[in-house]
Amino acid sequence: MSSQVSEFLGSIQTTTSDVNRHTTIYHPTLWGDHFLTHASDHSMAIDATVAREFDGLKEEVRSMLTSNTDKDFQKLFLIDDIQRLGVAYHFEREIEDALESLYNDYNGDDNSLYTVGLRFRLLRQQGYYVPFDVFNKFKDDQAGKFKESLIDDVVGMLCLYEAAHLGIRGEDVLDEALAFTTSHLESVVAHDQVSPRLAEQITHALNRPIRRSLPRLEAKYNINFYSGDDVSKNQTLLIKFAKLDFNMLQVQHQKELRSITEWWKSMDVKTNFSYARDRVVECYFWIMGVYFEPQYSFARIILTKVIAMVSILDDTYDAYGTYEELELFTEAIQRWDINTIDDLPEYMKVIYRSLLDVYKEAEEMISKEGRSDCIHYPIQEVKKLVKAYCKEAQWCNEGYVPTTTEEYWDISLVTTCYPMLAITSFLGMGNIANKEVFQWSSNDYPNIIKASTIICRLMDDIVSHQFEQKRQHVVSGIECYMKQQRVSEGEVIKLFREKVFNAWKDVNQEFLKPTAVPIQILTRILNLSRVMDVIYKDDDGYTNSHVIKHYIDSLLLDPFLL
Repeated sequence: MSSQVSEFLGSIQTTTSDVNRHTTIYHPTLWGDHFLTHASDHSMAIDATVAREFDGLKEEVRSMLTSNTDKDFQKLFLIDDIQRLGVAYHFEREIEDALESLYNDYNGDDNSLYTVGLRFRLLRQQGYYVPFDVFNKFKDDQAGKFKESLIDDVVGMLCLYEAAHLGIRGEDVLDEALAFTTSHLESVVAHDQVSPRLAEQITHALNRPIRRSLPRLEAKYNINFYSGDDVSKNQTLLIKFAKLDFNMLQVQHQKELRSITEWWKSMDVKTNFSYARDRVVECYFWIMGVYFEPQYSFARIILTKVIAMVSILDDTYDAYGTYEELELFTEAIQRWDINTIDDLPEYMKVIYRSLLDVYKEAEEMISKEGRSDCIHYPIQEVKKLVKAYCKEAQWCNEGYVPTTTEEYWDISLVTTCYPMLAITSFLGMGNIANKEVFQWSSNDYPNIIKASTIICRLMDDIVSHQFEQKRQHVVSGIECYMKQQRVSEGEVIKLFREKVFNAWKDVNQEFLKPTAVPIQILTRILNLSRVMDVIYKDDDGYTNSHVIKHYIDSLLLDPFLL
């Protein structure tokens, strides 16, 4: 570092309290130290007896899956129930075998809209390409539109609606199916043409289809929904197994969150970073959406710490730090050396040390698996991220508006953090996430990461740009489009929603076999997209976290009564 920079830095450190900083007042944490002391009453009840009952139920479900049946629809219904109730992760091999058989043996003679739609969705979810023309039989030969008689088959229409969300680009039939079913499903609910129970199910699906839903939230909803109905013997068994599974996972998640809260508290965030959003519980909820399964405990802890640190970085670059301070911090991140910490302002030292410590913790763990060479890739993504943050800070400092959409996207897609989060999410996944996976994900970003990042950027811009432009803030994508294309805000928002819709099609495309990497890797990126639909659909639910509090309550505080 030059002597001129060192002299200037000394000036910053002694006068930082006098610097005019553009801060925003965020609401305080909704949780405080709650998860340091909270333990569900049911956690004490999960003893050896309950564990034996759980294992017994698990084997009964496995037997149901592997038993022979001459009726394909029965196996489809069973797999659908298992997935909706959130326990499919126990039976991945059995489900794959069953669906592969159903894919290979299909003869196309089924005329039930419900069964055809369900088969299409389940197989597409699993990566099997089922041609979209399987739905042509439900269209009028002369008019070329879906038959009006389908309106009477409300349950079938709901299944077709869900299936249509597995479409890829160029499948106009599925676009037509989505428009057709959405219109008529909204109508039957509005005019009370179905039972209250079915109306509830339709409303739930219209708000968020299965493809865009977080598995844990869907599991909680469906366990409650199934429990309120006359169910078969097999479904009764499944519901009991799902409740036990949910409660057991909830205990594990609570323990993880307690550990993370202790780590967060050790940084004294409230004092050291009073300008930043205190959202560590919301960060954990975000990452629990990426992977909830018990084998990913370390992955959840590390990725939660990463996103929590990045949240502080975001608020530092976005508002609190001066441009000169941010340049120094960016340079320090590029060096990635704890010995450079003395070059930073005091408040940045805590950020720098804590960030490096998180990645050191991750490196120590993956080194035990012989994957230490993989840590390079997530670190490089952090370096790219802070460079992009610094560029946005420069734009804000200079009042600069990008002259082309490409110039804006090159930076703003990186500052979503989603490329970094996607690649970092692989650290805790064990040997399935080998060096080849990290090379695939880091090399010009594959289409699925690009698509997930577009979903993140545009949904964030739609719900947050008005709030952000009330203060000194880098220009948003909406402002860029309005200025460059000379169109209204409403027109840009409509365009952005169309881009989000098409990005979901690109996510679907990348799941079709043969896939570039194992489906477990792709699922992390899919789930990052799903989290956006939960947190940012109607509001910035991370900044205004009361919006998602009921979701957090549902997954982390409220167990099932057994």
